[in-house]
Amino acid sequence: MEPGGEYARDSRYLTTRITADGRDGFPVEPGRYRLVVSRACPWASRAVIVRRLLGLERVLPMGIAGPTHDKRSWTFDLDPGGRDPVLGIERLQEAYFARDPGYDRGITVPAIVDVPTGQVVTNDFPQITIDMSVEWEPYHREGAPLLYPPALRAEIDAVNDVVYKDVNNGVYRAGFAGSQESYAKAYRRLFDRLDRLSERLERSRYLVGDTITEADVRLFTTLVRFDTVYHGHFKCNRLKLAEMPLLWAYARDLFQTPGFGDTVDFDHIKRHYYQVHRDINPTGIVPVGPNLENWLAPHDRASLGGHPFGEGTAPEPVAPEEAVPSDHTPPAH
Repeated sequence: MEPGGEYARDSRYLTTRITADGRDGFPVEPGRYRLVVSRACPWASRAVIVRRLLGLERVLPMGIAGPTHDKRSWTFDLDPGGRDPVLGIERLQEAYFARDPGYDRGITVPAIVDVPTGQVVTNDFPQITIDMSVEWEPYHREGAPLLYPPALRAEIDAVNDVVYKDVNNGVYRAGFAGSQESYAKAYRRLFDRLDRLSERLERSRYLVGDTITEADVRLFTTLVRFDTVYHGHFKCNRLKLAEMPLLWAYARDLFQTPGFGDTVDFDHIKRHYYQVHRDINPTGIVPVGPNLENWLAPHDRASLGGHPFGEGTAPEPVAPEEAVPSDHTPPAH
């Protein structure tokens, strides 16, 4: 937060890519890399969802950091002994400093770490999920959906651009605004875009085409946090998501689609925002609500046609070691 100013995200990422041809020195290799995430983080949640939808769990193992961190780094406090069992580190910053001892940028998730060297390869979150679709394609599960189909890439990119600027990052621009004027500007821009997205989704079950794509993943990770965090904590309070009928039905449709809701940990989400952002919430008190059961209510979006996985199939159930604790998600009926 910059007092008196607008929020500006530090977007200086490690842009090295893991590709099929290894042109940056890091070829796609099953088991070589470790995807480090936190379920609290919307940017990391994109990677968790895409990895699961494409069936990359066996070839790209995942480490899960805890929901809170200090100024130094995300920590592996969920693991026995407080260390990632593969990387052997307590803090993600150790993998960043292994790459660059003078690293002075954000210690962010998602990050993909080269296990043999212990070095972060990339934390470029928009590119990570695109590369999962394109560069890791030989290792997709049978029946994996086309999340970034060539014929729709230009439209997906265009939608992603405005969703990022106005919604994904827009909630942060409101929440971390340093003045009334910058907050009001971000607030208006956010809800103007949500209104336009509602109009778009009135005609179509999904954002682009008639199946789920990268665009839906990117919007979902903000929507699923909206009532739990952004409405109150970030003052994005014109309406709750549950009071925006089209977006609320769309979000429930995705939440109930295998690969989306089964990756969401509402407890981690709340603990992260309310305990880490002490400049906004000095007491660190985490709200008990909201009620989560409505996420499983009927949505009737199927009447618009389309199929979530196109000609493909749903992913297999979540592996037990990656399952979200039952008390961190809506209770099954």
